[in-house]
Amino acid sequence: MSEFWRERRVCVTGGDGFLGQVVVRKLRERGAEQIYIPVYPQIDLTKPEDIDHVLEESQADLIIHLAAQVGGIGANREHPAEFFYSNLMMGVQLMHKAWERGVDKFVAIGTICAYPKFTPVPFKEDDLWIGYPEETNAPYGLAKKMLLVQSQSYRQQYDWNSIFLLPVNLYGPGDNFNPASSHVIPALIRKFVEAQDAGVDEVVVWGDGSPTREFLYVEDAAEGILKAAEGYNASDPVNLGSGMEISIKDLAEKIARMTGFEGKLVWDTDKPNGQPRRCLDTSRAWDQFGFKAQMDFENGLQNTIDWFVKNRP
Repeated sequence: MSEFWRERRVCVTGGDGFLGQVVVRKLRERGAEQIYIPVYPQIDLTKPEDIDHVLEESQADLIIHLAAQVGGIGANREHPAEFFYSNLMMGVQLMHKAWERGVDKFVAIGTICAYPKFTPVPFKEDDLWIGYPEETNAPYGLAKKMLLVQSQSYRQQYDWNSIFLLPVNLYGPGDNFNPASSHVIPALIRKFVEAQDAGVDEVVVWGDGSPTREFLYVEDAAEGILKAAEGYNASDPVNLGSGMEISIKDLAEKIARMTGFEGKLVWDTDKPNGQPRRCLDTSRAWDQFGFKAQMDFENGLQNTIDWFVKNRP
């Protein structure tokens, strides 16, 4: 695919973030030579004038919109208005102005949080509209889902090429390990490693451990996004996942074992569980652009643990 990327001017919003850095590295490996990365807070994509600046500076042929204000259940509960406003304003204005300027293709990144709370498992893309999302992350999920509506509307009216991808929860080296905003895997890794170092004999975990989740290694996610950018040109949303489902209880016990923590897990059932189950049907990604996750989950976890131990504050 080097010929696809070599002459293209690519704008990657969020290109300095966890997923974005991997996407940018893979772009360069594919031969992309003109990559523009707007960096926050110098560039605030909720502001129309900053979006105009990005589009003028980048002269982009293709935009991969990864930038988002995100966090775990705690952050979603504390900042629902911010998460709704920031993600909606960034995405909707950027897509509209990209269409106005004649950008060839727009790759919008949605979220698993867009799915209804009680979506049948495995989640199929056609079930996105059968109910309301899980309450703790609904503002974020719905703001992102509006990009699907916009993408489909602009294709219908203007025949404009934009696509919408739905990655499941990501993990991997370089993840966000900040306790105030991290997702479950980095949060648990940090808790267990620090408890082990401090000689603490118990770790508190949110909820009751019953919900299930699916996780996608960051390298796989970046590969899926670039395969879609290269070869997918349709309005239907596409899941990006691994197809592997694990309970939070089993996940916590696995990470405890892998980090060497031998103490007790205490489940704080006053804290929310979040969505009861999450597992994706990933057949559309394979059928449409040949994407299938490659990383074994335990190997991916070990890579993530090793990275944190080496790079922790």
